[in-house]
Amino acid sequence: MIKLYDGGVYWRHGAPEKASAPDKAAREKTMAYSILREHDGSGGASHLRIRFDSLISHDITYVGIIQTAKASGLTKFPLPYALTNCHNSLCAVGGTINEDDHVFGLSAARRYGGIYVPANLAVIHQYAREALAGCGRMILGSDSHTRYGPLGTLGVGEGGPELVKQLLEDTYDISAPEVVLVYLSGTPARGVGPQDVAIALCGAVYKNSFVKNRILEFAGPGVANLPMDFRFGIDVMTTETACLSSIWSTDGRVEEYLAVHGRPEAYRSLEPTEGCYYDRLVEIDLSTIEPMAAMPFHPSEAITLRELIANPGDILREAELRAEAQFGDKVSLHLTDKVIDGKLHIDQGSIAGCSGGMYDNIAEAAAILDGHGIGDGYFSLSIYPPSIPVQLELARRGVEATLLQNGALFKPCFCGPCFGAGDVPNNNGLSIRHTTRNFPNREGSKPGEGQLAAVMLMDARSIAATARNHGVLTAATDIDYTAPVSPPPAFDKKVYERRVYNGWENPMPEEELRFGPNIAPWPDIPQLADDLLLELTAVIHDEVTTTDELIPSGETSSFRSNPIRLAEFALSRREPEYVGRCKAVQALEADRAAGKSVPALEELLRRAGVDPARLANTSFNSTIFARKPGDGSAREQAASCQRVLGGGANLCYDFATKRYRSNCINWGMMPFTIDPDISFDYAPGDYIYVPDVRRLVQEGAEDFPAVVLAADGSVTPLTLHTGLLTDEDRQILLEGCLMNLYAARRK
Repeated sequence: MIKLYDGGVYWRHGAPEKASAPDKAAREKTMAYSILREHDGSGGASHLRIRFDSLISHDITYVGIIQTAKASGLTKFPLPYALTNCHNSLCAVGGTINEDDHVFGLSAARRYGGIYVPANLAVIHQYAREALAGCGRMILGSDSHTRYGPLGTLGVGEGGPELVKQLLEDTYDISAPEVVLVYLSGTPARGVGPQDVAIALCGAVYKNSFVKNRILEFAGPGVANLPMDFRFGIDVMTTETACLSSIWSTDGRVEEYLAVHGRPEAYRSLEPTEGCYYDRLVEIDLSTIEPMAAMPFHPSEAITLRELIANPGDILREAELRAEAQFGDKVSLHLTDKVIDGKLHIDQGSIAGCSGGMYDNIAEAAAILDGHGIGDGYFSLSIYPPSIPVQLELARRGVEATLLQNGALFKPCFCGPCFGAGDVPNNNGLSIRHTTRNFPNREGSKPGEGQLAAVMLMDARSIAATARNHGVLTAATDIDYTAPVSPPPAFDKKVYERRVYNGWENPMPEEELRFGPNIAPWPDIPQLADDLLLELTAVIHDEVTTTDELIPSGETSSFRSNPIRLAEFALSRREPEYVGRCKAVQALEADRAAGKSVPALEELLRRAGVDPARLANTSFNSTIFARKPGDGSAREQAASCQRVLGGGANLCYDFATKRYRSNCINWGMMPFTIDPDISFDYAPGDYIYVPDVRRLVQEGAEDFPAVVLAADGSVTPLTLHTGLLTDEDRQILLEGCLMNLYAARRK
């Protein structure tokens, strides 16, 4: 289905041609670089300094971003900033606090000149498609699925501090990324949808890091064979490949889409320039893609539905074993008992949000289900449209009525099923979802309380086929139905004109920000000390650790505006003892910082061969080790919660994403890696001493000599690495966090 070529190719006469040697100069001719250079202030250097055209955030990130920017000197939004409300809109936790955040958001849009999209009017990425994206633009979002490539926009998802930089008219700094050509040919078969293509792509490129931190550039004759919603559905899932961003060639369908949405001036033709160079190649023949499933617990666990239907027991047992490896005897997952008479029975289906809730997906699901119903058994089906304009079209064209008549339920424009705040399955339930992720616990279960469920990602078409068979897993290609013809795009602009507050370029500085009792400022964060003494408070040997494990989603979303309360949830579903261990470290550090004698820490310095008097200039912090942390969401809180609890560093073999490493740096935690051939056989309660860390950061060092002080009394040398740190990265680390840096610049 998918072929990979780990070597350079040129674009010649509309097709890839293998190159004999790298040609970075010709990389500048790609669509990606034509846009990057228009936004780059570096003067063509290998390290880019990007200014974006607009920003976008949702309601579990914008409060912290605005609070940080405000503390750093914000007076007005210098570029369009849209605040959407699609994550905390149904989290009924904590009384008034979710709506308090929304009121704060509107008051901030009024004061600083922003755009405010009320709750349940649109999910974040659909609003960006409908109102912000355009050919040649760049959008930075505080959500990892910020992807608008089919509209000719480079979308980048990052943690909140990167948006703060843009609000303070600073730049987004990255090394010049490589570009990967995704060459599309063929036409998808009836019953195959965008999620099938996306899952196949994730399965081909995620585990081997084939496209990690690179830009995907989609081109080829297959693009013209895909409606816009199909393109959006593939594109938004590129986040799960670990790529940096994505861009597509544009055509008449893009021009029509932008015109219908009232922005004809946002269109321009984008195509690869003859002779442009790509660092790698992914070839996808769309006609060979089959209905797919991403098994628990990652979008890259790709398998064809044909294989799964033929052999469900063995494949489900592999998922059970993955759960056992991660959770041990804390909780168990039982999926094989869902195979009855050789058929796999599903408990729940959901078609939702920025990846699944497209008009075309829902319309084709209705065509499949029409006249059959989902039955009166345990299986249920929920539909979450991505915006009210889309839902209006579904209603006007009878699609919504068809689905309601056949047992599906329509729910608000809400991202909840994607992160565990809606449609939480029953314990040991198996849910099939056209959403973006299926990480463990992301569906809302709580292993610490004996709960565990599982999600398989599938396309809306095969979810509807399964619903038609009353929950028996079925591929849409095995169902006899007539696929609807995609109607011309439609968009009722009155929905946004009458309800969205657009204060761009009209700030009202006299407007007071409205604070609820849960909206709290960031605590004081100290500067980097001369030396670091780190206690391991969590050691995780999973192949990958997601941001959902570092700070769970679901009900914790309600506390994203309160750094102290939110920190109580850090690693709660993975290492429940973590918070208590960190607080014990904080207590000793408080005594040390107050000048009190701390014999336990003095003894550790003696073991490291250091004069205990150095303790006065040695901060005592917590740290975690994880093999590869930070996959998944861009949420800055995965790092900031560690910092609030006294975290001073992350240790790993490699960071899963650039955005999580950036979050660690922006919150003042040293981004340490160790060599891959080192066996990290240490445990919580062991210590790492890093001398001269401040001096080495100032000097631009990338290697940091350290020693491990293990509980068994051993003292082992260890070299820590940071990789390349920019001048600003070093300044942030020295000041203690990004917020401190901006405060220092104001003095």
